Amino acid sequence: MQLTTVSALMLWLLAILATPAHAQTQTTEKLSKRFGESLNLYFYKNTLRMLNQKEDKDFDALIKDVEKMRFLMIDKGQQFSATEYKRILSDYRSENYEEMMTSRHEGKSFDVYIREVKGDVKGTVILVNDSTNLYVLDILGKVAINKAASLFNALDDSSDIGKKIKEFTKSVD
Repeated sequence: MQLTTVSALMLWLLAILATPAHAQTQTTEKLSKRFGESLNLYFYKNTLRMLNQKEDKDFDALIKDVEKMRFLMIDKGQQFSATEYKRILSDYRSENYEEMMTSRHEGKSFDVYIREVKGDVKGTVILVNDSTNLYVLDILGKVAINKAASLFNALDDSSDIGKKIKEFTKSVD
């Protein structure tokens, strides 16, 4: 039986997602270990390009400087407090990440941190915190900060990744 190109690509994507990789930051790694049941996905430049099923040139431009990305979705439950979130932000700062942007929208807080070396952005961390979940994008590389929300939308719009995220959120309800 021959695999179609789409089937082969989907199998390759699933293999990449199942392959363990190293976190870009110690803080993200600690979060992953502490909240072991969290959704934890890894993306590399090629897998991010595969998410761009609509061949959107703006999305390609957004990910052009991303080497790899870790997506972590944590169900906060009762063990997570405002103090915990402040400690997480402090932990990123202790790893030489600087706060670039903070905003609030529709009950969610968005915090963006970057790590620069000699004026060049080497790492970006985007945190989205709401009443039930904490979403972390730990990026080796850089993205245009004003378009960072596009990464979340692309993850959600991707049929396979979006389905995994939605299944995870339903399983924790």
